[in-house]
Amino acid sequence: MTDPAFAARIAAELQGLRDAGAYKGEQVITGMQGARIRLADGRELINLCSNNYLGLASDARLLDAAAAALRSHGLGLASVRFICGTQDLHKQLEARIAAFVGTEDAVLYAAAFDANGGLFEPLLDEADAVISDELNHASIIDGIRLCKARRWRYRHDDMDDLRRCLQEARAGGARTVLVFTDGVFSMDGRIAQLAEMRRLCDEHGALLGVDDCHATGVIGPHGRGTAAHCGVFGRVDLVTGTFGKALGGASGGFTACSRPVAELLRQRSRPYLFSNTLAPPLVGAALAALDLLERSDAAVRRVQAHAARFRAALQAQGHTLIGSGHPIVPVLLGDEHAAKALAQQLHHAGVHAVAFSYPVVPRGRARIRTQLSAAHTDADLDEAVAAFAAAG
Repeated sequence: MTDPAFAARIAAELQGLRDAGAYKGEQVITGMQGARIRLADGRELINLCSNNYLGLASDARLLDAAAAALRSHGLGLASVRFICGTQDLHKQLEARIAAFVGTEDAVLYAAAFDANGGLFEPLLDEADAVISDELNHASIIDGIRLCKARRWRYRHDDMDDLRRCLQEARAGGARTVLVFTDGVFSMDGRIAQLAEMRRLCDEHGALLGVDDCHATGVIGPHGRGTAAHCGVFGRVDLVTGTFGKALGGASGGFTACSRPVAELLRQRSRPYLFSNTLAPPLVGAALAALDLLERSDAAVRRVQAHAARFRAALQAQGHTLIGSGHPIVPVLLGDEHAAKALAQQLHHAGVHAVAFSYPVVPRGRARIRTQLSAAHTDADLDEAVAAFAAAG
């Protein structure tokens, strides 16, 4: 580098991450994502750290749908939709995903991060207020920072503190108040209390928004998400989500909402206006995933059963677990070095599970986040449980 001081500072930052046990390496795999993955060195590991909840990332039906869309609609528009036109497949997926999560319309984004990043600034300004759970995803936090609304943050999952924030926002004369939460908190596997949140929002005349990235396709009847799971389907004002987890595991995001809000987002949401839209093969695969879920929720029930069985087995071994009712089963260790050491032991035992540490989780709350898939077999689970017993 032309600036030696800058290069030295970057090297020191990286060494500090390694010393703290917080450095995040990347595991090179070959082939497709699945219940088991093959490493570049030829080893095969049970995969316990993928968002591929329904096992659709390598499903032949989705691959065929993606190939058909590729042949009929090409790789993409080579620009944004308002310039080059929008393809019929994109309009079909917007209508389908909106109906699936219980809203009037939806807007597609190249990534779920963009859906949250482009949501708040077009809808809220200095006259408004946004209230956010303190453990909301980074994309929500960044999206809120881009808008000029007054901000409140309530203690995680604390409905009394949410009520306080609502009262303060209203007392401060806020024109529109928006409460926004993760539907499933991905580091904990905890499901938000949407029914109580809806009641509090109604009481204070507030809108309710939820990021359902780890819920769409995973929880609720036929995987319709947190609102369906909590009995408030069709009563959440804004739903953001992804096609990069349960619905195929590729990429792409959406904001589902009322038609007027969707129309305004298409006019003013910067990631929508200035980024190429979702590639047609990914749209075709997402449509196929919705077809499968609407026909049957067998995969949803299977992954939930796997999670319950795995959680019970780890609890019987004496591990400290977080969350409940979701295929995310985090094993809490606290110490960053201990979490990293356990992940390494599991790796040697044939299980791929990643240690999470600061800044992804708070200091002193390091963990191994395991995630179950409908693609796992009983034999996979038994082998993984045995690996934890040996490594623990």
